[in-house]
Amino acid sequence: MLKRNKIQISMTQENHCYENALAERVNGILKDEFYLDQIFTNTAHAQRAAKNAIKLYNEIRLHLSLDYKTPNMVYKSAA
Repeated sequence: MLKRNKIQISMTQENHCYENALAERVNGILKDEFYLDQIFTNTAHAQRAAKNAIKLYNEIRLHLSLDYKTPNMVYKSAA
C-alpha cells in the first residue's frame, strides 16, 4: 500500500531497516518534547508544528550527546 501511494517505506537515506531506530528516536523526541503527538485540526497546522519542532530541535535544544551543543552548532563547526 505504501508503494502504491508513492510513500517511502524507510525513513533513512540508506533504506536499511536497522537505521530506523535512529529515526524513531528522533520521532519520539519530537512527540514527547515538542507535542507532535497531538491531534491537528488540518494539514497546515501539523506542518507548522513540525517545522517549529524541528527548528527548536536543531537550533535551540542542547544535546548531551553533542557536548551540550545544538546540531546546527556542530554542523557549522564541521564545515
